[in-house]
Amino acid sequence: MVIVDIIVSVSVPVVPQLFRAEDENNFVAGLIVFYNCQSRKGLTKTNGVGQNTSIELFQFADDAKRAEEQMKKVKGIEKWIVGYKEVKLLTDELELAFDFCKDGMVTEEEVDEAYAKATDAIENLELKNMLRQEGDAMSCVLKINSGAGGTESQDWASMLMRMYLRYAEAHGYKTTISHLQDGDEAGIKTVTMEIEGDYAFGYLKCENGVHRLVRVSPYNAQGKRMTSFASVFVTPLVDDTIEVYVDPSKISWDLFRSGGAGGQNVNKVETGVRLRYQYVDPDTGEEEEILIENTESRKQLENRENAMRLLRSQLYDRALQKRKAEQAKIEAGKKKIEWGSQIRSYVFDDRRVKDHRTNFQTSDVNGVMDGKLDGFIKAYLMEFSEAEAQQ
Repeated sequence: MVIVDIIVSVSVPVVPQLFRAEDENNFVAGLIVFYNCQSRKGLTKTNGVGQNTSIELFQFADDAKRAEEQMKKVKGIEKWIVGYKEVKLLTDELELAFDFCKDGMVTEEEVDEAYAKATDAIENLELKNMLRQEGDAMSCVLKINSGAGGTESQDWASMLMRMYLRYAEAHGYKTTISHLQDGDEAGIKTVTMEIEGDYAFGYLKCENGVHRLVRVSPYNAQGKRMTSFASVFVTPLVDDTIEVYVDPSKISWDLFRSGGAGGQNVNKVETGVRLRYQYVDPDTGEEEEILIENTESRKQLENRENAMRLLRSQLYDRALQKRKAEQAKIEAGKKKIEWGSQIRSYVFDDRRVKDHRTNFQTSDVNGVMDGKLDGFIKAYLMEFSEAEAQQ
């Protein structure tokens, strides 16, 4: 086994710190980031068995793309360290509280509070540990389409949009609505949102599927109980550090006037873009048109760039799903995770929201519609993360 000494420069002036790694390409090697290298050169270290190992040094200003990749690795590792320190601190505080309780210095309620904090921190770290698949750490694109049922389904789609916006806000994610089509009378027909933040895709991928609403419809004059459907699609949001091949010859563009309120260009200048991509399945040869609309910006060029990013995200997600499908053939005996099936029912008059894949349910309907989805996400990851990791 090769033992490599890695020198990392971390401040100005250069202050080297020494790390040891058992494998030059493993976890610790991701920390090879030289913030202040003055020139390109090679570093040669002699390992424990008398072999020379060369490590290339690079300057951030010369290679921004590689620098971004390395910074992501560093930040990812740093978050695990911070998470561990938080758990260690809270468990130490719990141990002290327990000892002080024996001496009558703290109350049982304070011990219970310390126990709850330590448990939450451990469970959160455990939950993040389940997100080890390719793409889990990325931001995501979330698209909602209303189902058949007219105004009722369109209103349901807008309620789901609000639910995910509330979830993103509560977890510190940045949200951008890249395309929105209003309903005929109320609600929305479709919306595409970009949710940016660490592990956004890993947490929200369990929302893929059909969401069913059962309620007494405010749009029905007889006050009947109505059932509505809306579909949710979640894909990883790729950035410039991920290589995705897009065939330029298969792209065509349409321009249209953006809808909505306000602005000099709205309904006057063709700033909205519609991207059509003729996707060819590499295995079957079947052709399929991918359609992406973007009206996020008032500038056509920015909308084109956003549409291309959404296209790359879809192509990346298709590649991931193809790999999963191939592995699923081998693991055919295991429980399937259907992406297009009905996954959750929201029954308002019975005060019940139930996930049909995990059987997790809650009576806090208002809380769920305000974005409290952590219970559903945790139940899904607890049940399916191991199966997905094997895929």
